[in-house]
Amino acid sequence: MPGKDGTGPLGQGPVAGRGAGRRGQRGAIGAGPAGYCVCPQCGEKTKHTAGIPCTSVRCPKCGTAMIRGS
Repeated sequence: MPGKDGTGPLGQGPVAGRGAGRRGQRGAIGAGPAGYCVCPQCGEKTKHTAGIPCTSVRCPKCGTAMIRGS
């Protein structure tokens, strides 16, 4: 382990490559067109609109910035 970071020789270890730590996370950037935007304050759900990030949408009930839900 040349850099003592767990990558092994020439970066061929278990964490080598781009994005190795992001694989399989739900709700990550680019979650697709389907799903819902959810208000973290009051729980209101609205259908997600493709091309518009949920974080730029305000909750219709309380005005809080919404987050991506499933």
